[in-house]
Amino acid sequence: MGFEVSAKITIFAQTFRSPPIIITPIGMNNLVTRAMTGIVYVAAIVTAVIYGGAWLTALMAIFGFFALHEFLTLTNAANGGERRETLWLDLVGGVVLIAAAGLTVPASVWLMGLTGLYLLARPVVQLYTREEKPILNLALTYMGLGYICLPLCLLLLMRSSLFNGEFFVLAMFVMIWLSDTGAYCVGSLIGRHKLFPRISPAKSIEGFVGGVVFAIAAGVVARICWPEAFGQFSVVAMGGMGLVVAVFSTWGDLVESLIKRSLGVKDSGNILPGHGGMLDRIDSLLLAAPATAIYLFVVSYFA
Repeated sequence: MGFEVSAKITIFAQTFRSPPIIITPIGMNNLVTRAMTGIVYVAAIVTAVIYGGAWLTALMAIFGFFALHEFLTLTNAANGGERRETLWLDLVGGVVLIAAAGLTVPASVWLMGLTGLYLLARPVVQLYTREEKPILNLALTYMGLGYICLPLCLLLLMRSSLFNGEFFVLAMFVMIWLSDTGAYCVGSLIGRHKLFPRISPAKSIEGFVGGVVFAIAAGVVARICWPEAFGQFSVVAMGGMGLVVAVFSTWGDLVESLIKRSLGVKDSGNILPGHGGMLDRIDSLLLAAPATAIYLFVVSYFA
């Protein structure tokens, strides 16, 4: 009798006991790989932004090349998978467009001329392809240039045109990363209400608010701690920058989620170990960069 009671108590306890958390070697390897990739990614951005010029232009051109390649490849596969005859022409055109925005005269003048020539020739080239959906492919090309390459161009212009532009670009990246971190931490702790369940079921309103708070705090702290770098803007203006970055980086993430959900894929690619594709990595940047550039230029004008 005593043995039966003891057995029942043991079974009852095991039923309600949480299973132990075990980190398998595979899971640990994935975590280490993701961390190492993230460190290299952040180090490359910080170094390129500080040195600017050809360094930052080259990095943005690399980002644009691989992100545009993923976008065009995925959309092409979703539309029947026929061979896109203009793929490399479009990739070169996107890189030239980014380089034209980042380099100095006279290189930028020549590259802008090549960009204009590419935009002029691109619809003509489509006439001579044997693709079954020529208008769709042409439209997706222009979408890729506008969605991926132009925001990177604006980031380069923000770095070169603003006084202390390197500090503002670095602040923007930090705000994007802190917004993402804040959204994850707060959402994991108290997230109850879905932000956009149709597109991204994991995001919560509470997490979004947490991300906004983190980004605004980053702007305020940057202005207070480094007045020599951000002194041209007030504390309120820097907090406003954090708000703009948090809102548009979240929208950027959601837009890419919409694209992937529409195409039926989980990741845009696998070029970044542990992080998926390049488009997965810079999705927030693609809306945050132009929004930040517009905000800073407007505030600079009226300041």
